[in-house]
Amino acid sequence: MSYDRYVAICNPLRYQILMARAVCLQLAFTSWLIGSLYSLSHTVLTSRLPFCKMNKITHFICDIKPLLKLACTDTHLNESLVNIVTGSLGFITFVMIIISYTFIGIHLQNIRSEQGRSKAFSTCTSHLTVVLLFFGTAFCTYLSPVTKDSLEQDRITAVLFTVITPALNPIIYALRNKEVKKAFRRRYFIKWIKSICD
Repeated sequence: MSYDRYVAICNPLRYQILMARAVCLQLAFTSWLIGSLYSLSHTVLTSRLPFCKMNKITHFICDIKPLLKLACTDTHLNESLVNIVTGSLGFITFVMIIISYTFIGIHLQNIRSEQGRSKAFSTCTSHLTVVLLFFGTAFCTYLSPVTKDSLEQDRITAVLFTVITPALNPIIYALRNKEVKKAFRRRYFIKWIKSICD
């Protein structure tokens, strides 16, 4: 999305060429492939662990860190994989997003009209908000060491990036839509008027 925003704002006349269907498919396929290989690496390493403790994961999703706590052997390799690979993938992705938005920010300084600048800025803020919410909580969850207290915190932060952030996506992106803004204002304006009249 950040690359799409970069192309749309910095190269609007070449958007159809730079974001052709083949490019979009390659970007989607690469994301799916990296995600699948990442998950497969955890699955293979975890399937080799012996589990002899209780078989209940104290989490609301079957996440890797609570699962590793159930193993009755040394899970240092698995924990290192979680920290190193997750940290690397997350950091690289986050840096690429920040680079795109840095170029967009530089380009926004060259836009002379206030209306054009605010339109381009509003295009980016919704995605950047979701990115910061997601990456902030994901980094806190996966890059902290595994302790009993950290697993309790992981449950709370996992709710943020698995439930709240996806639930906020439609709201954050819908608020950019002019019709939604008008309907929102009209609805709450009518409620405000009714509360005054009553």
